[in-house]
Amino acid sequence: MRILVTGGTGFLGSQLCQDLGGSGARLVVLSRRPDCVRDRCGLGVAAITAFSDLSPSLAFDAVINLAGEPFIGPRWTEARKKLLWDSRVGLTRSLVDYIGRAEVKPKLLISGSAIGIYGDQGDRVLDESSVPVDGFGHQLCYAWESAALRAAEFGVRVCILRTGMVMGASGGFLAPLLPLFRLGLGARIGSGDQWMSWICLRDYVAIVRWLIATPELSGIFNVTAPNPVTNRQFTETLSALLRKPAFLVIPSRILRALMGREMCGWLLGGQRVVPARLLESGFRFRCPELAMALRDVLSRPPGVTGVSP
Repeated sequence: MRILVTGGTGFLGSQLCQDLGGSGARLVVLSRRPDCVRDRCGLGVAAITAFSDLSPSLAFDAVINLAGEPFIGPRWTEARKKLLWDSRVGLTRSLVDYIGRAEVKPKLLISGSAIGIYGDQGDRVLDESSVPVDGFGHQLCYAWESAALRAAEFGVRVCILRTGMVMGASGGFLAPLLPLFRLGLGARIGSGDQWMSWICLRDYVAIVRWLIATPELSGIFNVTAPNPVTNRQFTETLSALLRKPAFLVIPSRILRALMGREMCGWLLGGQRVVPARLLESGFRFRCPELAMALRDVLSRPPGVTGVSP
């Protein structure tokens, strides 16, 4: 199987490429840093810097689109918002334009999105049919998804991954927190009542493989574990597993001052998301509970996905 990957040198993309390449897939990765591709994705992975590097006659079985600047980072100034938009919506539009020009269309496009599309809806349980709350996060993710879904016009099966907070030993939201929690400096954020819909890296990779292998599946999928937790529950569970105290609190007003109101709202506003369509499809989560997932991540050295049973 030949697969084109965008965003292959990022945290998710590099782990996915290593897993797929290890299973025999032939990978081509689009990257602004082609010199990093072999180190991050595997020795046999080819690198390109633009879609124009690809011949229209080159056939791919699948395309995986994970490119995009991180949501959490510098303040969401207008310039930052444009960068977030262009790196997702703009690139996805260019990718689908390439698919339209290809002489042989891929059978499948898997394209990223985020559960931030739903907005802050308090304690409401959200599945793929839930109506989003408007805001920059919703507008960005909606445009991103719409750009990818256009590939269906060319007969391509499209799967959209509305991904939650991914936990892994070498990246994701957990990696920068671990040193603090190990020092006993773990802290809940604000009230701690906001919901965190998470997914372990092991299950994320397995979900992508499941969608590749199940041709009857298409459309929107929430890529989260079936048991979301509050920030307070997350803090208590991680500190207990590490046997360290976590009595600190980061006040909401401090976060707003540091990060700005919009990005702070993204962080403090929770989404209680469930993966209804994955469960209906028969996908079996390896780590459905937070404590189980944290034990799995903490037991693995950085860079190991641990997808195999």
